[in-house]
Amino acid sequence: MAIEVIVKAAAGHPTILGDCPFSHRVLLTLEEKKIPYKLHLVDTSNKPQWFLEANPEGKVPVIRFGEDDKWIADSDVIVGILEEKLPDPPLATPPEFVSVGSKIFSAFIAFLKSKDPEDGSEQALIEELKALDDHLKVHGPYIAGEKVTAVDLSLAPKLLHLEIALGHFKGWPVPEEFTYVHNYTKLLFSKESFVKTKAAKEHVVAGWAPKVNP
Repeated sequence: MAIEVIVKAAAGHPTILGDCPFSHRVLLTLEEKKIPYKLHLVDTSNKPQWFLEANPEGKVPVIRFGEDDKWIADSDVIVGILEEKLPDPPLATPPEFVSVGSKIFSAFIAFLKSKDPEDGSEQALIEELKALDDHLKVHGPYIAGEKVTAVDLSLAPKLLHLEIALGHFKGWPVPEEFTYVHNYTKLLFSKESFVKTKAAKEHVVAGWAPKVNP
């Protein structure tokens, strides 16, 4: 099975891995499952014709499992198919934990884009982080216990973006009181699979800049 995956290249750097957290999630899954794959980088601001022919919607990430197979989009779908086709090692999250942390990314984006300190967006993010911290206190070190599962691999790239973007654009760190969240991010960010597949800080900042200051 010759797996190929197309992900975002860094803005202005077509040969460097870009800052898409959904692409990062798929690469993390492939690495954690020790699945060999061929990586293609695409400039999403100037999509080449071959990419649009393979994937008319023009979204990343996309994957295919052989030259004669169709390209498949959407990180949720891709991760599900990887688990189905290649179940060892298992990464499926127990159903009761699949939604843990699911509102953090949207809360982060709302706060990042906010120009009004009184709009409640900061407090909304703090509440979501507190909920994650409370969960990890009981169930940690990972969301489903001792082992990494799919929900962690989805959340890890988003927490990296949160840490970098809010630190850069707002000078805002995750509150120190959330010790379980801090321990969680240290565990995830130090994993070999994460280090190998993460975007550099400057590319994460460059990716968010147009959204923060349109």
